[in-house]
Amino acid sequence: MTAEADHGLAGADRTERRIRVVLADDQALLRSAFKVLVDSEPDMEVVGEASDGAQAVELARTRQADVVLMDIRMPGTDGLAATRMISADPELSGVRVVMLTTFEVDEYVVQSLRAGASGFLGKGAEPEELLNAVRIAHAGEALLSPAATKGLIATFLRHTGGLAAGDDGDGPGGGAGRHAERLAALTGREREVLVLVAAGLSNDGIADRLEVSPLTVKTHVNRAMAKLGARDRAQLVVIAYESGLVRPRVD
Repeated sequence: MTAEADHGLAGADRTERRIRVVLADDQALLRSAFKVLVDSEPDMEVVGEASDGAQAVELARTRQADVVLMDIRMPGTDGLAATRMISADPELSGVRVVMLTTFEVDEYVVQSLRAGASGFLGKGAEPEELLNAVRIAHAGEALLSPAATKGLIATFLRHTGGLAAGDDGDGPGGGAGRHAERLAALTGREREVLVLVAAGLSNDGIADRLEVSPLTVKTHVNRAMAKLGARDRAQLVVIAYESGLVRPRVD
C-alpha cells in the first residue's frame, strides 16, 4: 500500500471517529450558529439539521447520528415526542439526546429525561458548555452533572408529588411499581452505588466514599443500568427517584 493510500485510510478513520451530531430546532438561525460551533471541533461534525421532531428521528436513523441536540418545543412533532420515538427504537439505542431548553425547571425536561434523554442544556449556555455536553452525552454520562439532574427532579417532585402522573408507559420511568422488580435484581452494592449516583457523586467521588477503585464503580454503574433498562447515567437518577429508593429533601 502506498503512503498516499495509507494516509487516505487514516483520514477516513479519523472522520469515522467523529461524533455525528443532528441539530433539531425550528429556528434556522440558531441551527446555523450551532453548526458553525460544532463543525469547528476536530472530534465532531453536524450530519443533519431538522426543523421538527419527526425529521430529527429520521435523520438520526439515516445519518447514523451519535447525538441529537433537540429543542423541546417545535411545531408538529415536538422534542419530547421525538425523544420517546428515538428511545423506543432498538435501532437507535446508541443515539443520545440532549434537550435544549430556555427554562431552568420545566415539566417537559423531566419527561424528556424519563423518555430517554441524556440530560438538558440551556440555550444560553456558553459555547464550551455545549461542546462538552455533546462529548459527555456521547460517552454515556449524565449531561452537565448528576447533581444538576438530581436537583431538577427533586424540585419537580416537591411541586407535583411524583413523576408518575401523566405517565404514558414510555421510557424507563413509570413510578415505583414499574421499577420494584428490577430494583430487587440489584445487589446490595449496586443499590448503594445507585443511591450515590442519584446524590450527585461522580464515579471518583463514589470510589472515595466506598473505598474502591473508579473502575469498580463504573462496573457497578454499568450493571445497574443493564438491570434497570437505563440508557445512561441520567436515567439512573430518574429511576432512583421514581422508585422511591431516593427521596427529595423538602426544604
